[in-house]
Amino acid sequence: MNDEGRLIAQTLDGDASAFDQLVRRYQDRLFTSFVHVTGCHAEAEDVVQEAFIQAYLNLKQFRGQSGFYTWLYRIAFNRTMTRKRQTRPTVSTDQVGTAPLFDRATQSETPGQRLERLELADQVSTALERMTEEHRTILVLRELEGFDYQAIAEMLQISLGTVRSRLSRARAILRQHLPDPPL
Repeated sequence: MNDEGRLIAQTLDGDASAFDQLVRRYQDRLFTSFVHVTGCHAEAEDVVQEAFIQAYLNLKQFRGQSGFYTWLYRIAFNRTMTRKRQTRPTVSTDQVGTAPLFDRATQSETPGQRLERLELADQVSTALERMTEEHRTILVLRELEGFDYQAIAEMLQISLGTVRSRLSRARAILRQHLPDPPL
């Protein structure tokens, strides 16, 4: 049994500290992902908190056919969809921010390179904001989270062909909103 499986088993046996370890392991990653999906830090915080609560309450239903994070992501995604049906939040690039996306400065980076990187981050954030939720979500899962197509299909409960077509379309939309690269 892997470490994740051991923590799940301990949680089911009543060890709340084991679930705390799962929360610490995945909360930042899930939060960063859902900031990009929802476009709002506060909304992402609420969704992540609700997802962990639901995961804890329904942990007996976790079958282990996918990774815990995949299952948790699906719960968070479902919570996001439910919340969006109930309210229509506004999204702004000021709320989304660009730090999680492009805050990878290197020591050899010049001030000009840093400025270019931050400008690109702003442009990507704006482009993500303009996308439909399905296209934004697929880009976040593939390009920011690094999930393979099969995992994305499982999380979103869609076919592999749909993953491929949505990702292709999302990339095309992103390219439309970004300036041409210098020659």
